[in-house]
Amino acid sequence: MASPPPSSSIAKGGDGVITTLHPDIIRALILTRLDGPDLASTACVSSYLRSLSTEENLWRDICCSTWPSLDHPRLKQVISTFPYGHRSFFSESFPFPNPQPPKPNVRGSLALATELISAVDIYYHGNPIYSKVVEMETSSSWFLSTPFRLNLLGVDNPAPRSPIKYGSSNDDTWLKHLEENLSSSWIIVDPTREKAVNMSSKRAVSVERHWLTGDVQVRYGRVMEGDEGWGSSRELVACGVVVTCGEKGGEGEKMHVREVSMRMEDMDGKGLSGEESLVILERVMGSGRSWKGKGKGEKEKYEEFMAKKRERKERNSKKDRVWDLICIFSIFAACGAFWWFILPILPSLVMKFV
Repeated sequence: MASPPPSSSIAKGGDGVITTLHPDIIRALILTRLDGPDLASTACVSSYLRSLSTEENLWRDICCSTWPSLDHPRLKQVISTFPYGHRSFFSESFPFPNPQPPKPNVRGSLALATELISAVDIYYHGNPIYSKVVEMETSSSWFLSTPFRLNLLGVDNPAPRSPIKYGSSNDDTWLKHLEENLSSSWIIVDPTREKAVNMSSKRAVSVERHWLTGDVQVRYGRVMEGDEGWGSSRELVACGVVVTCGEKGGEGEKMHVREVSMRMEDMDGKGLSGEESLVILERVMGSGRSWKGKGKGEKEKYEEFMAKKRERKERNSKKDRVWDLICIFSIFAACGAFWWFILPILPSLVMKFV
């Protein structure tokens, strides 16, 4: 049995042992088998492994295998401008477990993005089944003033297919299966600032059937802090990504992705405008990452957001009922005052005109 390496080598990160292997062996048999988080951890072991683990081709292969949409020519060009290429893109786009809350910005000092690129990928059992890239201009007055909503149809770069088997309309177990096995990624890229952020939770926060069409809607959500001055209803805002799956070939056959949409809303359920959404995106892109503590999952945060949304709706409903009663009372009081004033002089008015 081989003797263990000297403790001094281990204390130095194992350089004395690992350097005995040829770099090509490390690359081919070790580094190419790692995913992004493991490769990033390997780069922290020693300076020698860091020099091997930060090579662009390794991170390019990891990014393209994680997000098939990155095969798009426009995205290839944009990622090449990032400070460390695909390594920078991965560090900003991978859904880390505990992002730090973004710090508030002064609205007037914020230069909003004039162009955004959406890279969307949907996975079933870990296999990509949907891939699409959309570029949009965000400086027009129409975009800034209207509610922010993106609807994507069809597939740009067809990914390897893993058909979704159609389940019974009353089968809660099947809906739970979709919640656990259908995942999404919606990366928004700012090509001017060389920034990116994944706005979709990896796991679904809810799954339900549309009451009219029968299509299955799988929702992914991310809850963020709003901006000062937007009012109490926008202390928290939610970015919702909905994947709509429809029947294909009849019951018992297959389903496919019909549509993928994104919308930002406040606790009143009102959609944020394009300008407000750009403010949120800019802040999230500028936020750091924190590994301290496990933190709450996106599903738990989204459920808390929905609970606060329901509570706020109930409070507003009570206020509306109170105001309705006040209005009704005011109308009756005005009518009573009118008749109290008019009745004493009504006979004389009648006699005058008779």
